[in-house]
Amino acid sequence: MVEVELSQLPFTLLDEDGRDHVRRGMDLAFFERDEIILEMGQPGVSVFLIHKGEVAELDPTLPAASARIGHYTAGDLFGAISILNGKSRYRFQAEDECLCYVMPKALFSQLCRHYPAFEQFFKQSLSHKARLLTEKRADGGVTMAGFMLARVSECMRQPLMMDAQASIQQAVRQLNESHADSLLVATARGPGMVTKTDLLNGLVLDSASLDTPVAALANLALVTVAPGQYLFEALITMTRHQVSRVVVMEEGRVQGVVELTDVLGFFSSRSYVVSLQVEQADSLPALASASQRTPELVKALMAQGVKLRFAMDLLAALNGRIMSKAWALTVPEQYHPQSCLMVMGSEGRGEQILKTDQDNGLILADDCQWPDVAECMNTLSERLVQLGYPPCPGNIMVCNPEWVGTVSTWESNIARWVSARDGDSLMKLAILLDAHGVAGNPALLDRVREALFARCSHDELLLSYFARAALRFSTPLTLFGSLKKPQHGIDIKKGGIFPIVHGVRTMALERRIKATSTLDRLDALAADGRLDRRFADDLGEALALFTELRLKQQLQELKSGGTSDADTGKRTNRVVVQELSSLERDLLREALHIVKDFKQRLSHRYHLEYS
Repeated sequence: MVEVELSQLPFTLLDEDGRDHVRRGMDLAFFERDEIILEMGQPGVSVFLIHKGEVAELDPTLPAASARIGHYTAGDLFGAISILNGKSRYRFQAEDECLCYVMPKALFSQLCRHYPAFEQFFKQSLSHKARLLTEKRADGGVTMAGFMLARVSECMRQPLMMDAQASIQQAVRQLNESHADSLLVATARGPGMVTKTDLLNGLVLDSASLDTPVAALANLALVTVAPGQYLFEALITMTRHQVSRVVVMEEGRVQGVVELTDVLGFFSSRSYVVSLQVEQADSLPALASASQRTPELVKALMAQGVKLRFAMDLLAALNGRIMSKAWALTVPEQYHPQSCLMVMGSEGRGEQILKTDQDNGLILADDCQWPDVAECMNTLSERLVQLGYPPCPGNIMVCNPEWVGTVSTWESNIARWVSARDGDSLMKLAILLDAHGVAGNPALLDRVREALFARCSHDELLLSYFARAALRFSTPLTLFGSLKKPQHGIDIKKGGIFPIVHGVRTMALERRIKATSTLDRLDALAADGRLDRRFADDLGEALALFTELRLKQQLQELKSGGTSDADTGKRTNRVVVQELSSLERDLLREALHIVKDFKQRLSHRYHLEYS
């Protein structure tokens, strides 16, 4: 029996008997430098797992300078696709002395028959492989099944319904008998909700009588979810809408109610109380205390294998609520309908998990009279610093008068930036395009966004200038298609994240897509037919992989109490390839090839090859 390490994918998809079968059936083979292990067109007869050495994947039909399309090192596996396809598409050649574990075709085929997930691994897209990696990282606590696969239907309460003409007295008795905090009322305009607080306010503050129909107090603007949605999405919805319960609806009919306490209890982790602490905070110190717990929440989410998109959605909702609370504690209520606080950059896109620099601005109604707005915005910026959001090095903040203005002022700024088309102007257009309203009147931002679309979406020359930035940084792949491996690591933000984010942002601008999240923009572009659905999904998974690798490094630095850039305070964007697992390297290489393909498509669409 050969002693071989089988703790990595795809061997973790086998049970212990299957792995023992692999060990008993494998052999060891030695290959000299430059020896061909598997020739192009040759029938697949074995699967190879590299123990020591390096193997090149070559396409002999290409010129020698570009024939090397892949690179495999210790822990990497090749040859399986050749068996599944019947023959090898490329040549695999040892680049130095190489020692490989060899699995015969018969054993591989037997494993595929008995373990469908093992066979499917070799046929899956990047998105499926990335999901497997995420599941593999789940480490104790709430499992993927409990965290990711739990549906709203598993946590909802049976609806407590009453007729619209039932009295308040009857409603109070029903709540007491049912030990419930809310009930639904069937009205002619659809279901409404009444809580214990509504009943108390109606009796004490609104002078309602015990005989008043309960429908008079019902709130018809319900926040709803579907029974098939993930429970995690329900938590995000509650946080975003600032409510403690949602109504479960299916095909226009009420199915149940989900309470925040039920959701938090289901997840059974103290980290999730953060959202509750944010909602209950009624002072700056209380809000700061809740805000300081978000890194703890991030660590819990990552340790428990939560899909990054859900984690980003929840953290974006929490950050939005923290800023909204800070706004409410700072800005007099009379100015709330006449102004809109917007966040921009990664915060506006909902793609920043750990707190980042302040990137915010203020839109005022054209008729707004607010004499001390500058003083108020200075206070707000200072309070956001206390809440853990450091000042923006580029001074893109509400304390900077350049980022505060009426709707008309913003429209004039957009016209000026479009006309200038220089680097600074294009950067400001990109920042504004990602704007998301977190407090005040969001209709003001909608007007500014429409002005931005009207000026830019049909301007081919501007779009060409705008898209060019996506090609600014090189993709960290060698000439032969393998990963670059500098000792200080590759810059995953420049090489992977930025080209996707800005390229998708450009396409969203052209198509007047209002969504600000890159993943939501990808969904919209796929629905619009501008991107193939599978390619859009792979771009999204590539972005998630880059973000997760970057986050992993940032969390490690937080744990050690340092940052990598003492001059700017920015957390590192560098990923050391040599420290990644075999599967992570494989996924990273595949994801960067997707980025390279996307950049070529952008170049062709916006005629960047001629610029």
